[in-house]
Amino acid sequence: MGATKTEIFTAEQNRLAAMLKAMAHPARIAILQHLIKTNACVCGSLVDELGLAQATISQHLKELKNVGLIQGTIEGVSTCYCIEPASWELLKQQLDGFMSSYAGQAKCC
Repeated sequence: MGATKTEIFTAEQNRLAAMLKAMAHPARIAILQHLIKTNACVCGSLVDELGLAQATISQHLKELKNVGLIQGTIEGVSTCYCIEPASWELLKQQLDGFMSSYAGQAKCC
C-alpha cells in the first residue's frame, strides 16, 4: 500500500478531510455536542456525561484538539475544553460550500 498523496490536493481539501476524520467517531460527536450544549469550558464532566473511561475521553479530546476543533486551557491539575470558534466557523463554511455545490443534477446512472 502506497502512502497517501495529500500534496496533490488543496490545503482546503486536506484541512476539511482532517477535521472530518477527527469527527468520524460517535464518542467525538458526543463530546462536540456536549461542548456545544454547555456553551462553556468543560472540566472533567465528560466522564460522567458519556460513561467512558477518562483515558478514552482524553484520547478523543486530543484528536479533536489536534485538528483545532476544540481548544483547551489548563486550570490547576485539569484541562478545560471548549469549541474553538474560528475553526468551527471555517468547518461550517467549508461544509456549506461542499454540500451546496451539488445542485441535484439529472440522473446520471
